[in-house]
Amino acid sequence: MLSDRARAIKPSATLAISAKAKRLKAEGQDVVGFGAGEPDFDTPEHIKQAAVEALARGETKYVFSGVTKLKGVIAQQTSEWVGVEYAPEQVLISCGAKHSLYNLILATCQQGDEVIIPSPYWLSYPEMVRLAGAEPVIVELDESAGFALPAEALRRAVTKRTKLIIANSPSNPTGAVFDEATLRAIADIATEHNLLVISDDIYDHLLYDGLKFSNVLTVDPGMKDRTIVVNGVSKTYAMTGWRVGWAVGPAEIINAAASIQSHSTSDPSPASLAGALAALTGPQDCVREMAAEFDKRRQFIVSRLQAMPGLSVVRPKGAFYVFPNVSHFLGREHKGRKLQNSLDMADFLLEEGKVAVVPGGPFGTEQHIRLSYAASMADLEEGAARLEHCFDLLA
Repeated sequence: MLSDRARAIKPSATLAISAKAKRLKAEGQDVVGFGAGEPDFDTPEHIKQAAVEALARGETKYVFSGVTKLKGVIAQQTSEWVGVEYAPEQVLISCGAKHSLYNLILATCQQGDEVIIPSPYWLSYPEMVRLAGAEPVIVELDESAGFALPAEALRRAVTKRTKLIIANSPSNPTGAVFDEATLRAIADIATEHNLLVISDDIYDHLLYDGLKFSNVLTVDPGMKDRTIVVNGVSKTYAMTGWRVGWAVGPAEIINAAASIQSHSTSDPSPASLAGALAALTGPQDCVREMAAEFDKRRQFIVSRLQAMPGLSVVRPKGAFYVFPNVSHFLGREHKGRKLQNSLDMADFLLEEGKVAVVPGGPFGTEQHIRLSYAASMADLEEGAARLEHCFDLLA
């Protein structure tokens, strides 16, 4: 009864592990959750109030009266952020950055095309590409160099069928940040082979150790005609449930993606759009405060994990994830069960330690698990202790 397309798609592992953890919690079990990729902070009050006021004004119809203004703000802020000029008509506002990505891939890719995706990757990229009928081409990142993207490996992946490169920095799941040389290599290869680039910048305000944001456009403004920037309010402003994201890029591509969106979801809700406008134009202290708190948590959880024998941990430079290598423990047995892959490891940690993590397999590697440190310090401390206990059991 199902289409081949539906049969080929795998459900989101992040949502699945979160659902399992919530079920255990509902049963009364004490579970520490490191699974969900969302800030644990509440949406700032001035943003919530803007949504309330929009509803009070009767902003409940299909079109939000401030959408033109919101597109103008997004165009202006993106122009200032990346250093190239955009107009409001080059902006598509979608129901989350994930929705923008999906629309863009459908608008640019088709049967026979190839899309280059650095690995480890956000788990939805390959599935979106397959839904478009295209083929994901995976380029392995160099873990020993902090999950760097080897330029020569990227170049070797290009064929006559290559249409698109997806660049996500800071990265989910690794927290890695591409340096200027890497971004320049992406730009050079894309220009040489007439390729498009999607720059997924959703974690652009979550950078640590004094790093400044950069993407392919900041290092090569000449990439404007072949780059689409994707962003949103979910991570920066703790607005994951509001479902507002956007794409900024060449008008032809934006218009095509908008046409696809018009036959699926239309626009986000007016209240969400009013909140997004308030987020972008209102006080930004909340952004700096959340980023500073994430940095404290990052330093704590990384130091704890690095002290655990057998774990290999690359220090993340952005986002709010850490991606420890657990290959040392794979193949071990516990209570008659052999841990063969990352899913086995995640199940073991949830069942034995009541700690919810996400297996690395859906991100492209069976040697890792992903932990989100978008959790309270109390949860991080308790969760780290439980992880240490679990790994001691496998020693």
